[in-house]
Amino acid sequence: MKPNLEELQRRFAEGFPDARVSLTDDSHLHAGHAGAAGGAGHFTVNIVSASFTGLGRVARHRLVYDAVADWMPDRIHALIVRANTPSESSSESSSESSSE
Repeated sequence: MKPNLEELQRRFAEGFPDARVSLTDDSHLHAGHAGAAGGAGHFTVNIVSASFTGLGRVARHRLVYDAVADWMPDRIHALIVRANTPSESSSESSSESSSE
């Protein structure tokens, strides 16, 4: 059975206490998919943490996946990860604002 968003939020808060985390349950988009048939969920996580400073994309993703490794693949079938540092997040927000 897939975790609910509150369970995921708690798990990421434990692993990344300084982080800003937003989650989306994308499971409804995968109805009929083999991974969804067993009840495992599809999620997107946007996580902003100083823990990612100095790390490349793969290392960041590994840290995020490590936080929920025991739930994969039985409870989480797929996880889209967007992992940024606070400064990267600020610069993305600034560029989005200036392009409007």
